[in-house]
Amino acid sequence: MTEIYFLKILILSVAQGIFEFIPVSSSGLLVVLEEVLKVESNNLLLNVTMHGGSLAAVVAFFFKDLISLWKNQKLLINLIIATIPVVITGGVLSYFGWINNIMNLAVVGYSTIFFGLLLFISDKKKEIQSFTNSISNKDAMIIGLYQILALIPGTSRSGITITAARFLNFNRVDAAKFSFLLSVPTLSAAFILGSYEIIKLDQTNFTILSFFAFIFSFIFSLLTIKYFLIFLKKFSLNLFVIFRIILGSVLLINYYFNQ
Repeated sequence: MTEIYFLKILILSVAQGIFEFIPVSSSGLLVVLEEVLKVESNNLLLNVTMHGGSLAAVVAFFFKDLISLWKNQKLLINLIIATIPVVITGGVLSYFGWINNIMNLAVVGYSTIFFGLLLFISDKKKEIQSFTNSISNKDAMIIGLYQILALIPGTSRSGITITAARFLNFNRVDAAKFSFLLSVPTLSAAFILGSYEIIKLDQTNFTILSFFAFIFSFIFSLLTIKYFLIFLKKFSLNLFVIFRIILGSVLLINYYFNQ
């Protein structure tokens, strides 16, 4: 294993671990990484192991919450309700191959900016509800319908679910927690489908690079979840909105410059 390959894995794993959970487009950032640093992110085994690291991190952080779901059936049902729309829609789009048709730099750039502005607007809503005692099946369904928009490249799954929760007047911390819990079925699906593809294509050569990809992704995912929740107790989401606008603008400039 050369130093340059190790560096590539570190960069991709940090990006996966951090941007999977904050309201910034991971697909947009990966495009920038590929362009500027010449990092390739299309290795199926590495992608699966990095997603596995993020999944392990969120399960570890919310282990008690996940274990207690059998007691808290209301939360469990609402997580299922919020997950169903994106699973059905994503399955249909994937089956017909429509997702690949909208995967280009311009779409990522415009989505990064547009949904960043939507996040800004939603964050102006008052924080008058908490999921502990207020979430309803209707709220869960609304958040689930918003999550469908995450299928558009550049949207950010965590960003759009937090946006939906803020529009419903839930506080920032609870909005983020619900988004993190929602990532469990999403990341599980990505991990299972990716693993199936690996087996089907006979790419099961687990290497030391894959091990480091998992470990780095796990560590940075865990740190991101912890400190993002601390951040939200004190600050608004404006920092992420500004970052999205800058990132989206860079992507669009790059797209039109190369036309």
